[in-house]
Amino acid sequence: MAKKSAINRDQKRRKLAAQYATKRAKLKAMTTDLKIPVEERFNAQLKLSELPRNSSKTRIHNRCEITGRSKSYYRKLRMSRIALRDFASNGQIPGMVKSSW
Repeated sequence: MAKKSAINRDQKRRKLAAQYATKRAKLKAMTTDLKIPVEERFNAQLKLSELPRNSSKTRIHNRCEITGRSKSYYRKLRMSRIALRDFASNGQIPGMVKSSW
């Protein structure tokens, strides 16, 4: 189990990223649009830098929904390999069975 602080920090980042997503996208589009005057693009860049750092999507780190583990994470299932193995062994994932040969 990961530290509670790491799990909470990641959840906070996800919430902030969702909250500021539209504003960040609008400012980002303004900074790259060459039809807008340089002064306005510069002001948009300054406003973009004033947003909280944790509101950026790149600051989010994928973590297991069950354990909070950050390594060996399966995106499709949103869990780590260890949690996946436990759930599969207990028959809690439909269609997944333990292989034997």
